Amino acid sequence: MSLYFAYVMVGLAIAMPVGAITVEMTKQGLKNGFMHGWAVGLGGMTIDLTLIFLLSMGLASILALPVIQIPMWLIGAAFLLYLGYDSIKNANQGITLSGEKATKSFFSSYKNGLLVAVSPGNLVFWVNVFGVVLAKNYSNDSSQFTIVALGIITGILLHDLGLLTIVSISRKAMSRKMINWLTIAAGILLFGFAGYFIYEFVMSLTKYL
Repeated sequence: MSLYFAYVMVGLAIAMPVGAITVEMTKQGLKNGFMHGWAVGLGGMTIDLTLIFLLSMGLASILALPVIQIPMWLIGAAFLLYLGYDSIKNANQGITLSGEKATKSFFSSYKNGLLVAVSPGNLVFWVNVFGVVLAKNYSNDSSQFTIVALGIITGILLHDLGLLTIVSISRKAMSRKMINWLTIAAGILLFGFAGYFIYEFVMSLTKYL
């Protein structure tokens, strides 16, 4: 159990830094409530679980190839540019204040979570950082690998629940105008992450050409 709790803390540490998935969760949580922010988190966790399984099957060596990794930066930038543009363009639309019924579908928020989570930042992180940790534990003992993977996912889950609880409580005191401006800010942050991905794409291209 000590191994499990150790990796729960690791999962929390992974999720703590503000990333594109955190921005999208917060945005949807503010605009449409806890369940929609949670849908984004579920989309991200779907990709995380899939990656853990695929990494255990040897995907890490494939994703580490420059011919695979380099285009992923550009694809990820395109996803984030789209989400950022949509966030700013529709900042004043689809806002439901506390007590109102959301007009946006749960699946739509889940899909946004999937799009953000398949970005290279997430994929490269799992491959370069936890690919090594998970592979090491898998080679030693497959049951130990399962405990490590479950611990990481639990930590991410606890972070998501904590974040969305804070967002839901804060949302009750916010006006429509405040949520509108915060949504625009979220879109600008997503543009920033897209810019970083484009920078990584150019640097990677320069390195291998």
